[in-house]
Amino acid sequence: MLHLIYILAFTVLALIAIVNLFRNLLTLNVAEVRRTHSHLGYPFAGGGANRQMQPTPHPELLDESGRVVNEPLLVMRSLSVEDARERLDALYNSSPDARNDTREDE
Repeated sequence: MLHLIYILAFTVLALIAIVNLFRNLLTLNVAEVRRTHSHLGYPFAGGGANRQMQPTPHPELLDESGRVVNEPLLVMRSLSVEDARERLDALYNSSPDARNDTREDE
């Protein structure tokens, strides 16, 4: 008889856990939909129709006065391998450790 009560109790607990799991999944889904719609500029469900959410740009995309920058943020020039090697050699030779190494070698 005691075994039957244990089985019944654990069955009830398992059912409660599964129902709670599905309820949490649905709650997370609703929260995700609200968050996605709020980033798209749609109003919150409880916020009223007159309060629109404006998407805010990242602070690095704004200039000093707070306006959005409409210019390319990264410009890359292509250079040849020889130019890159010459620049790296010049940097290496201008470093203090490189001057000490060349004096010791001589």
